[in-house]
Amino acid sequence: KFHPEIVFLDIGLPGMNGYEVVREFRAQEEFQETLIVALTGYGTEDDRLRALKAGFDDHLVKPPSLDMLVDIFNHPKLLQPS
Repeated sequence: KFHPEIVFLDIGLPGMNGYEVVREFRAQEEFQETLIVALTGYGTEDDRLRALKAGFDDHLVKPPSLDMLVDIFNHPKLLQPS
């Protein structure tokens, strides 16, 4: 089975938007511990809160800085022992 440690997911997708996709992921047991990060052009505080409420672990505005990506790759979910 495919079980990614991290998913970068856009919010403004055709068909299902990223909020719907993250809810679908979170409904599946194999994605409960996956770090899911919104990578989007939607950058207001309301956008960030909506993403977190939908099930994203973090929210980055495009284009993310290298420091932001380093922070993501040091997220506690990725540092947990298997």
